[in-house]
Amino acid sequence: MSAGPPPGAPSGPGLGPDDVRDRPERWKVVEESTAFTGHVFNVRRDRVEMPAGPGGGTEVVGRDVIEHLGSVGVLALDDRDRVLMLRQYRHPVERLLWETPAGLRDVAGEPLHVLAQRELLEEAGYRAARWDTLADVFPSSGMSNERCRIFLARDVAPVPAEEIDFERVHEEADMPAVWVPLDEAVRKVLAGDVHNMIACVGILAVHAARAAGYRDLRPVDAPED
Repeated sequence: MSAGPPPGAPSGPGLGPDDVRDRPERWKVVEESTAFTGHVFNVRRDRVEMPAGPGGGTEVVGRDVIEHLGSVGVLALDDRDRVLMLRQYRHPVERLLWETPAGLRDVAGEPLHVLAQRELLEEAGYRAARWDTLADVFPSSGMSNERCRIFLARDVAPVPAEEIDFERVHEEADMPAVWVPLDEAVRKVLAGDVHNMIACVGILAVHAARAAGYRDLRPVDAPED
């Protein structure tokens, strides 16, 4: 059995570890139409010019794109290194999922960290004195253009219920909250007990960030590439 390439060896023509950074790119779209228009997302149907294969040339293929408002997530960590998690019903997957506070980018021009602060307050009833950018992800890049920024919130404190001007309805009407030790939360992700993308990425990212002394975190208002 082959031992594989040595550590650090390029895995593509002229490429190495230093090249691993996502960058903007747009292949030629020869036709575009709208297949569905909804409240949170639309579905766009593109015909895209793509490589035909090893023989060279190009061919035009169809791709459906979910145009999404975008979202933010909040990984709230208390002074005992516990993660705030909420349970919410998610109809598309027919499950009660343990998640972290999150919300849609549905207010035009609202800074992302302000949205994150609002979601932490409205969904969980907490404020945080310290905020950092934890991770930026495309949750389902094969079908959607949704962008999600996950923030790390620390120095958290509860807010009295009478100070929260928000009514929870539908899926948010009953969301129990639990503070989970970070190491235990990591084990739950790796065991398959937690499935929500924002929760999984946030938990693993903050675990790595803590191991590095939180030195590499970006500021709360870091630009999105």
